[in-house]
Amino acid sequence: MKGWLSTRFLRFFLYSQIVVVLPCLAEKADHETIRIVSYNVENLFDCEDDPMTDDNAFTPEGEYQWTEGKYKNKLNNISRAITAAGGWAKPVIIGLCEVENKKVLTDLTQRTQLKVCGYQFVHKDSPDQRGVDVALAYLPDRFRIIGEDFIPVPIEERPTRDILHATGVLFNGDTLHVFVNHWPSRYGGELESEHKRFAAAKALRKVTDSLQNAQPRCNIIIMGDFNDYPYNASIKEVLGTEKPTATPTDTKLYNLCEQFAERGDIGSHKFGGEWGMLDQLIVSGPLLDPKHTIHTSTYDVHICEEDFLLKEDKTGKAPKRAFMGAFYAYGYSDHLPIFLDLDIINHE
Repeated sequence: MKGWLSTRFLRFFLYSQIVVVLPCLAEKADHETIRIVSYNVENLFDCEDDPMTDDNAFTPEGEYQWTEGKYKNKLNNISRAITAAGGWAKPVIIGLCEVENKKVLTDLTQRTQLKVCGYQFVHKDSPDQRGVDVALAYLPDRFRIIGEDFIPVPIEERPTRDILHATGVLFNGDTLHVFVNHWPSRYGGELESEHKRFAAAKALRKVTDSLQNAQPRCNIIIMGDFNDYPYNASIKEVLGTEKPTATPTDTKLYNLCEQFAERGDIGSHKFGGEWGMLDQLIVSGPLLDPKHTIHTSTYDVHICEEDFLLKEDKTGKAPKRAFMGAFYAYGYSDHLPIFLDLDIINHE
């Protein structure tokens, strides 16, 4: 009798668990959240001299005394930061700024803890004289690349990085356009260099306008280090971004990081003791529509503020940067990663 009761109880227990669990599995199959990360990794150079670029400082004999040991430490630190930005799951899309070449991307995705993730990447050597580029790492089973383009930024002075445009199909069948930017720096003065960032904004705006004219409800995510803040003219006027609204217009662009610029107590970068949002995530109107099959909101955008990425300074905390001048400080980056969560609804 006892054995019969035990068997009967076990069957009831297992059945009750199946009844409880199955609805959760069905919900997960219809609905999923993915994370998209943007990160300026601060001078991710290998140790080899490229005769085509001005990278001599990042060699064992160069100004930074850049050795294999320091390079491996830097790789592991960046992979740790990306993992932290991913939280409990692997980021599906990662926009990277200040990577030197395909070698560092291969080493980052295949010779660090990121190896288990199976990332592939999109990259092209740009005309930047230092050799720093932008790149896009992605999980091919979640985001399948169907097209890639590199948009030149026409400026007469020192050449700058191209803007990366990757077109991909998400696992639910929706197409997503991703742009990775690293606009010209403020070297020489903010106003003196402003025209360079205007040129980058115009080049990007030309492509996004073309996409939206052809398909008003296209899905666009723009990310990267803009070397300007959300309220600067290059972003607000030339690129034409707006503050997110509850009633978005399909063909407009909305800056999800404007909320951080308004706060001032946190940012992705700190200069002169003040936080700022040089790194930004901008989306097209349909991605703010909660009824759309892929969507996000201002509540789904965050700065990765893990303690190990920060250090104490005179005004509180600051990014634990990799370099202090030419000295390698064994930190991470002078920028913090930022990320957004994108809600995906599978098509029936």
